[in-house]
Amino acid sequence: MTSADERPARLDVGVVGAGRVGAVLGAALQRVGHRVVAVSGVSEESRDRAARLLPGTPVLAPEDVVRQAELVVLAVPDDALADLVAGLSATRTWQAGQLVAHTSGRHGLEVYAPALDQHVLGLALHPAMTFTGTGLDLDRLVECCFGVTAPEPLRPVAEALVLEIGAEPVWIEESARGLYHAALAHGANHLVTLIAQSLQALRAAGVESPSRVLGPLVSAALDNALRAGDAALTGPVARGDAGTVAEHLRQLESLTPDIRPTYVALARATAERALASGRLKPHVAEPLLDILATDQER
Repeated sequence: MTSADERPARLDVGVVGAGRVGAVLGAALQRVGHRVVAVSGVSEESRDRAARLLPGTPVLAPEDVVRQAELVVLAVPDDALADLVAGLSATRTWQAGQLVAHTSGRHGLEVYAPALDQHVLGLALHPAMTFTGTGLDLDRLVECCFGVTAPEPLRPVAEALVLEIGAEPVWIEESARGLYHAALAHGANHLVTLIAQSLQALRAAGVESPSRVLGPLVSAALDNALRAGDAALTGPVARGDAGTVAEHLRQLESLTPDIRPTYVALARATAERALASGRLKPHVAEPLLDILATDQER
């Protein structure tokens, strides 16, 4: 956490989008001394979230939020961001010299193009964190990373905003935003699907507390993978146990139709990476890949 002397000037903050991310970031900025002056939220859930995390903060239309703020946080879905910026630009809502930070992982600074003639100071500050939209997230923000893209003169401002809430800025080039976001979505969002599928299969196998069985295993696997990458791989694919994989595929037939194709796709990717790293020999991999290829053709 930065000291009071290192912090930027206290700002009046407006949050456009009181979703899981926006309300939490507003609360985090308020906790370090900024003042959230207004927030927008359309759904009842968003309004309730704003009331919990930002009590007493007026809930206004987006254009009214922007007019009151020195720092505007745009926390809306990726696909809505460009239209929001363009709409606020068309109505001449922005104020010259106004700091604007969006939280999209996919977008960089290109979305601010319609607002440049109104002299906004645009930043891209994407928290590399999954959000529940509750106070739990405030602690999770501490020591997480933000993918930051900013014009060179604004890099100190972007860095200070991230550091003062206890997070770490990681600089992402404008051209790399899409790949950066794809990497995070693949690793985190798809992990949720994978774990949910594994829990479902354990329940189908009669395990009463599947999370108790799976939790220590996947926690250790995640820790090992973060430390060692592909070298952390264990299990039947890494060993080339084609018979075991074939039995897995037979057993997964009885579950919902999403699980078996996911297993096949991930097993094939695992085998290919194990081959590339030399952990799996070609003559051992061949029968395994044949089984997986046959299943994909079904």
